[in-house]
Amino acid sequence: MADQLVVGFDLDMTLIDTAPGFRDVLTALGGELGVEFPVEEMTKQLGPPLDLLLEPYLDPEAIPAAGDRFRTLYPDHAIVGTPAFHGAHEAIAAVRRHAGRVVVVTGKFPANAQLHLDHLAFDVDHLEGWVWGVGKADALRREGASIYVGDHVHDVEGALAAGALSVSVLTGGCTREELEAAGTQVVLDSLEDFPAWLDDHLLDLRLAALDADLKQRGSVLVAYSGGADSALLLAAAVRALGADQVAAATGYSHSLPMSERDPAREFAESLGVEVLTPETHEMEREGYRANAGDRCYFCKAELLDVLTPIAAERGLAHVATGTNADDLVAGFRPGIRAAAERDAITPLADAGLTKEQVRAASRRWDLPTWDKPAAACLSSRIAYGVEVTPHRLGRVERAEVAVRAALADAGLTNLRVRDLGDRASVEIDAALLPLAAEVEAGLLDAVRAAGFDGASVDPRGFRSGSMNESL
Repeated sequence: MADQLVVGFDLDMTLIDTAPGFRDVLTALGGELGVEFPVEEMTKQLGPPLDLLLEPYLDPEAIPAAGDRFRTLYPDHAIVGTPAFHGAHEAIAAVRRHAGRVVVVTGKFPANAQLHLDHLAFDVDHLEGWVWGVGKADALRREGASIYVGDHVHDVEGALAAGALSVSVLTGGCTREELEAAGTQVVLDSLEDFPAWLDDHLLDLRLAALDADLKQRGSVLVAYSGGADSALLLAAAVRALGADQVAAATGYSHSLPMSERDPAREFAESLGVEVLTPETHEMEREGYRANAGDRCYFCKAELLDVLTPIAAERGLAHVATGTNADDLVAGFRPGIRAAAERDAITPLADAGLTKEQVRAASRRWDLPTWDKPAAACLSSRIAYGVEVTPHRLGRVERAEVAVRAALADAGLTNLRVRDLGDRASVEIDAALLPLAAEVEAGLLDAVRAAGFDGASVDPRGFRSGSMNESL
């Protein structure tokens, strides 16, 4: 699993537009001291420590007291009137969306910096104040920041000294040329550009990690269902190792819908890999048929017990599954445990690729599965505690074929016909609900004709993993 993302942000002129408040405080300070500061000129120089800005206008011995007074005046003059830059909250939210931590490392007096964070409701994990330039490096290293976002050349110095990627925004006083000359690696016009940049950056990093991992594996047999995850893994393996070092294996059994088989084979063949379709016999495992909450354990155990010797026979070093990073934290996943017990590797998860990133990468690579709806095995439609049998799997498959035909012109994407034992519950995209009375009646007639005594449409719509709600 990839390390947690930690992103550091500068505060002044990066997250917040400090200029109006700085002007007001400086004007108030000048009034008290009887000094006419060139407020506009000094405001344009925001970035270095305050003492350096005051140096040209005050005697050296007066600067410490003036700085203290500035910080005392600051809360009354600069908090309420200081806005967040456009895109600041969205930039922080982008880090959160990738399960990351946010740290603010700033030259500002810590108490005043905290007032800004509180007033503007910035969602921040840690604040480090009163550090400048390369002095920011210690805080960034301590917090594990891999990216530092700032507006000034001194922010670039801090990022580089910490070994973090320097991302600069053009909302402060430094030009693109000045920032690039200081060594920044990325320049954005503003934080409004940050979420899209972060998405692309992390995807690049994780695809590179996936490629490096697969290359050192030597050869793989991909447990390939034809879904988005295993399709991306198969394509990545071919890119990293070449088609002659990769094979795709799809377990054929009653639980794999017939409609999934040909498209899966065609995609794998288009990559030039050997495609294997061994039969699996999970139905012979009592734990699978019993259909308790751990049914997936027995299904995955059967699949890996079939694929492992096939890989050995072909001289393929590993069996790889399409488990992604989200799967590892999704709660109850007994199938993952079964695969781990059999030494299957999980390259997507190890590279930190999430479900969203799997689809983004698939789209980037023009894979036909980039927008394919999730298609769990047919046994996942049968309520826990109801025995899994070929008859039940068959009627679920027939019912889903019938529902798709009935709603062919409605834009149906997600569908599950849930076998509740004595009746069926039909889940379709919530956006299609409620159905017209005559459409719903025809749909339910088709489901009953597939072998169910009764049927109804779930008014809550499709919910992935809804059977787990009863666990």
